[in-house]
Amino acid sequence: MKLLIASKNLKKLKELEEIFAGALDPKIKNEIELVSLADFPAVQEIDEDGKTFEENAIKKALGYAIATNLLTLADDSGLSVDALNGAPGVFSARFAGEGKDDLENCKKVLHSMKKVPESKRWAKFECVIAIAEPGRLIGTAKGEIKGMILAEMRGSGGFGYDPLFYYPPFQKTLAEIGQNLKNSVSHRSSALKKSQVIISQYITRKFKSTR
Repeated sequence: MKLLIASKNLKKLKELEEIFAGALDPKIKNEIELVSLADFPAVQEIDEDGKTFEENAIKKALGYAIATNLLTLADDSGLSVDALNGAPGVFSARFAGEGKDDLENCKKVLHSMKKVPESKRWAKFECVIAIAEPGRLIGTAKGEIKGMILAEMRGSGGFGYDPLFYYPPFQKTLAEIGQNLKNSVSHRSSALKKSQVIISQYITRKFKSTR
């Protein structure tokens, strides 16, 4: 059975594949072949115009499942900052404007929080994963990680807002802790571990129905 990981972001795709492969039950892993949107260059990109992470994840999962005729896993995730009333939120990937990169997005967050004291710089990364087959949503899973926004970027690992996001238990940013350690605590990891339960149950039901 093929499972489409609905992403074209190479860094995020690699992270999703690594976490998901590690979370899957070995018996289920042998029954799944992971593919990505890179394998379907002709498929049109789906607009992420929802008001919440969940709306976007569901829209992508259902849309790409129909477009590829495959079981599909899609996520939407981003940074929510308390002092910015939850921004950048669903606009995390384009906070600094369309076509801007991670560095520009980070700079805009830093500028927006220039006068925010340390005690009020709390934030969280959120992730919602939706799993769908053509024409039907199978389920959703959510994960989050809480931390603080620093006054400067630190670390060269990760991507997105990781250099700004300080995780108190490790006393480092997510860009400083290394990919394996990040995968053990991240919002995406939490959501993926929950989603593999949904997929395992789905595959088990499929096998029973074909016997």
